[in-house]
Amino acid sequence: MAYEVAAMYNQDVKLPEVNVKEDQEQSSDYIDVEIEDEQANPYYGAWVIKDLEVKPSPLWLQNRLISSGIRPINNVVDVTNYVLLEYGQPLHAFDYDRFGSQKVVTRLAKEGETIKTLDGEERTLSSHHLVITNGEEAHAIAGVMGGEDSEVQEDTTTVLLEAAYFDPQSIRQSSKEHGIRSEASVRFEKGLDITRVKEAASRAAQLLAELGRGKVLGAIVEEGSTEWTHDQVSFNQSEMEQRIGAEISLDEMKRIIDRLQFDYEVDGETITVTAPPRRQDIKIKEDMIEEVARLYGYDNIPYTLPTGEMRQGGLTQHQKLLRQVHQYLQSTGLYEAVTYSLTTERNAERFMSPDVASLNVTPVQLAMPMSDLHSHLRLSAIPELLASLQYNVARNQYNVGLYELGSVYTQIYGQGTQPEERTRVSAAVTGLWENHPWQGVKKPVDFFALKGIVEGLLEYLAVEGVQFERGQLEELHPGRTAVVKLNGDVIGYIGQVHPTVQKEHDLQETYVFDLNLEAILESSNTKEGYTPITKYPAIAQDLAFVVTQDVPAAQLEQAIMTQGQPHLHSVKVFDVYEGEHMEEGKKSIAFNLIFQNNERTLKDEEIDEARKLIVNHLKSEYNAVLRG
Repeated sequence: MAYEVAAMYNQDVKLPEVNVKEDQEQSSDYIDVEIEDEQANPYYGAWVIKDLEVKPSPLWLQNRLISSGIRPINNVVDVTNYVLLEYGQPLHAFDYDRFGSQKVVTRLAKEGETIKTLDGEERTLSSHHLVITNGEEAHAIAGVMGGEDSEVQEDTTTVLLEAAYFDPQSIRQSSKEHGIRSEASVRFEKGLDITRVKEAASRAAQLLAELGRGKVLGAIVEEGSTEWTHDQVSFNQSEMEQRIGAEISLDEMKRIIDRLQFDYEVDGETITVTAPPRRQDIKIKEDMIEEVARLYGYDNIPYTLPTGEMRQGGLTQHQKLLRQVHQYLQSTGLYEAVTYSLTTERNAERFMSPDVASLNVTPVQLAMPMSDLHSHLRLSAIPELLASLQYNVARNQYNVGLYELGSVYTQIYGQGTQPEERTRVSAAVTGLWENHPWQGVKKPVDFFALKGIVEGLLEYLAVEGVQFERGQLEELHPGRTAVVKLNGDVIGYIGQVHPTVQKEHDLQETYVFDLNLEAILESSNTKEGYTPITKYPAIAQDLAFVVTQDVPAAQLEQAIMTQGQPHLHSVKVFDVYEGEHMEEGKKSIAFNLIFQNNERTLKDEEIDEARKLIVNHLKSEYNAVLRG
């Protein structure tokens, strides 16, 4: 604060003159210092003061402490607190005779070790708490609070004065876990000027000699180092002016840095500042920009109003596509659901899509879950959607269709990296898909109803290159499941929930799909276009082929489309027949073919030629027989 006020008023900081009269007797004859963990305790100094008279502090010292909110105790403790205010450096005084050793050892506590602190509380230590010991027993929680066993009392005559630097993180952890926010811990936590530790110790020794008539033994006993690597920050005048938004001359910047009492060098327009150890917050260029701006005066920075054209806000293309997905799925009769991203450990891996499983992922477990029901991040939204269906069916809502646009959270197994969010679209439907009592029509949901929704969504988003292939996935019906591929890569699945899982959720036939929405949107053709309506007629042909039951209709459809070019416009399956009047192991698939040319009327010869190519190709490739 002294340096801050001095910078504001352009004054010098006047520190007290320290002049310690040391006795010929050496502190090293009474004490030795050992540091076991130099990272937690880079420096430790111990000074012995003999023949002290412990008594109340003089009134001037008590008044200064009281005005700072500190209760006076005795001249020894009051001196350490006073120097804390003067230098910002916490100190601690042990009763040397009660300390019980000629050796100070700083170390990490043993697990379960106990200490009774100055507030009378017995505290149990953990292995990451730094303690000050006499070689065996802990006499202080380093940087937080001293121990009761070595407390300075009225009969104290010899004091062991501690002046040390402790790692801020270590002190913060000890302070937090023990619930102690002492004057010392608050300062250690923020990082201190390590180069000023011995200076503060000398000031305290001087005051103890003056106010307690003590004899300061020669030379502080120390271990570790108070050396500090200074950070340097460089910036130039134009950078500073651009970021602050004010014209500040180079000379004005130099005057501000002089007021801050920072060392610096000037090379043309570039200033390189060496941050003092008391200002550990000065790390990057922006830190110095803040220093210059606040001392220049925020009120002196000119204000400007926004200029240029005002642009109307709008949705990004990605946001538009997401809204289109919502609109389409709701138009099919599905209701949007928003389920928890957190689920049980068992559900976290259920109904995982093959494209997610191929990433070799593991469910992300919460460190402190509120309950076992929400302990892991999901890898699929299907388990929670099924739970929502079960909830509705249990309340007599038997015809329910839900969808969700949400994230799954993938973390590569064994790497411990942060999980990645992947957006997926999922749905679960059960009950009747169509119910018209007046016409007597009742149609339960089936595989093709949900497949139609998926196909409609992909067509709505103008996504090409999608294929449905027969698949077998755990917890899905083995004969009513398909994987969905986009340009050869799996992006999800669609199928009926396995009967055992349906029974587990008290559901009738239930169908689900789970798709990689990110891949779908990336492949969406967002360009708007149109095709002129042709005035030339289309010609329809129906072809039925008998093939073995293991031949997928999609393969035949693709083959027909390829062979029927250039005039074949569309191919659709309109009938599949198996059973009576059909050879065992065979099936009949009927296709509707539409031929059309936008520039002229097609001739019968062209249609017949395309038909022959199709029939011959399917016969040779799939042993397909054209039905009469």
